[in-house]
Order: sequence, then C-alpha cells, then structure tokens
Amino acid sequence: MTAPRGRTGRPPLTEARRTEIRREIARAAVDLFVTQGVASTTGEQIGRAVGLSARTVWRYFPSKESCVRPLFSEGIDTIAAFLREWPPGRPLEKALDRWLTTGQGIAGGPDRATVGALVRLTRTEPGLRAVWLQTYDEAEPAFARALAERAGLPADDLSVRIRAAMFNAALRAAVEHYAWRGDPAEGEYAAEEGEGAAAAAVLEATLRQALAVAAEGVG
Repeated sequence: MTAPRGRTGRPPLTEARRTEIRREIARAAVDLFVTQGVASTTGEQIGRAVGLSARTVWRYFPSKESCVRPLFSEGIDTIAAFLREWPPGRPLEKALDRWLTTGQGIAGGPDRATVGALVRLTRTEPGLRAVWLQTYDEAEPAFARALAERAGLPADDLSVRIRAAMFNAALRAAVEHYAWRGDPAEGEYAAEEGEGAAAAAVLEATLRQALAVAAEGVG
C-alpha cells in the first residue's frame, strides 16, 4: 500500500509576498548602486543583501538594472489611481491639492529619497535610464485609460492620447527636475535624513508647477 501523494516542501508564495520580495530586492539594488556603482554591483551582492541567492534574484528580474523597476512603477500606479479618482468637472490643481494633502501622492511615498537617488543615477547609467524611460512609456496607456474613463471616451481617442502624453511628460520632467537639482554635488538642496519635510515640500511644489502647465491641455 502506498502513501497518498501530495504537495511537499514549502507552500507557494502569495502574490503579496512576491511583491514585497521584489521591493526588497529593488531597495537593496539601489543601495548598492548608490554606494558602489552599477558596474561594480553583482546579482550575488543584491541577493545576499536580502538573504536570497542570485538565482532567485534572476527569477524576479532579467537584469540587475531592472531590479529597480518596482520603485519606478509604484509611483506610476499611484498617479494612475489618482487620475481614475479625479472627479469630473473638478480642476486638476484642486484634485491635486486633496491628493497631496491626504498623503496619497508621491510626496508622501516611503521611498522618496531612495527614488530621488535612483533617478539621479539615470543621468549617467544608460541601463537605468532605459528602465526609467520604459516605465513611463508603459505608463502612458494607463494614464490614457484613466483619462478616457473620466471623459467617457475610448482610450484610443486621439485627444485622450495627447493629454495622456502631456501628463506623462510633465510628470517625468517634474520628478527628474526634483531629483537632479537635489544632487548634493550641485548644492541646491538634498533629500537627506532630517530634511524630509523640506524635500517633500520641494517635490510637491515641483509637481504642482509641472502639472499646472499640463492641466492647460489635460483639463
């Protein structure tokens, strides 16, 4: 008589846990990229920082540069959610006020300083730059769907696509402007520990300025 067959070993990971592992890998990769450079960072080092093997890291990401993608895409997802919830007939700047003051926006994100340091690296690291731009390229259809739903138009409507492209470009330009001017080497301001409130205010002001310009076409 044989024993009943069944699943052995550890139970499969939940989607929430997989997402958290991706974020842990992303944060570890950024820390290593900032402290020792992208070229000097290996998959083994990234995995060791979070208690994983390099083989496991590569199951989640195809390259070391792509490890940072969750930190980029989470901000994009938050923006898309904001656009979907933007009430019809309400000016963008008014909706933005509520979004930022309730802590739902990028300025309230837990990885603001980390993402700022990462975006600064995209100026000199082509691999990271490619991931950064690809994230926004893939975000544009999500923005278009959100704006189309709000306007009661199809997502492939030309006016919707143009507005989504304008919003997308304004958002990327604002984050880059904030991050690049925040480079300590340039001496203007930095998102350092102890200066979080000031850094959040600067990012918030930059977003408002950029999106106010975009609102002329979006709203």
